[in-house]
Amino acid sequence: MRFRDDEFTAAAVRAAADAEADSQRAANAARFFQAHPGGYGEGEEFIGLTVPVQRTIAKRFRGIGPEAVADLFTSSVHEHRLIAIFLLRYEFDHAGTDAERAEWIDLYLTALRSGRIDNWDLVDSSADPIFGVFLYGRGDHTPLLDFATAEDLWLRRVGIIGTFPFIRHGDPTPLLEIADIVVTDRRDLIQKAFGWMLREAGKRVDRAVLTDYLDQHAAQMGRTALRYAIEHLDPDQRAHYRSLR
Repeated sequence: MRFRDDEFTAAAVRAAADAEADSQRAANAARFFQAHPGGYGEGEEFIGLTVPVQRTIAKRFRGIGPEAVADLFTSSVHEHRLIAIFLLRYEFDHAGTDAERAEWIDLYLTALRSGRIDNWDLVDSSADPIFGVFLYGRGDHTPLLDFATAEDLWLRRVGIIGTFPFIRHGDPTPLLEIADIVVTDRRDLIQKAFGWMLREAGKRVDRAVLTDYLDQHAAQMGRTALRYAIEHLDPDQRAHYRSLR
């Protein structure tokens, strides 16, 4: 694939993003993503771009090369890295060969393992539509299990959210294997992801996938995970599973 590295550079993307900066929105984003000391997003820097604006900027730079995307991931600015994910997803989706897709995945994993994908929106915008889709296409969910065993919050969330493509195609196996690993993790962002994927398995695969799991494990689950998982059950079922805790 031929990339437009001559004009589509990381510096050009950063300039386009910085031109839309809004200091008040940046301050609001820092609070929302808990960038304060002790928060899960501690140290994150924001310039105040909405997600639609970031998607529009990414659309302008379609055809960008992998070196520029890798450069964007090194930015300390959160929005630059989310734009990098949008760009990476587009190039991954439109790669012409399996080898090209694998190269984009290698770039993604490098960013992930180096701590550049370090908030829930960055994870959720990539773990499912990029990494999970890639693994589903290969028929191999083992890397998701590896990430789910990590203590790092973001790696573990990638392991959970990455099961979504399998769920959408009727296979809850990766999630159920990961469930045994994460069920006792009481961190809020793990519980939300875990309960969300359980709920989706019940909706998209079979209600019994969810209820069978809950029959055996509801008492072990955190309140947040259970609340997310049972959201679409009828009131009597919800009351029953809450009573098991």
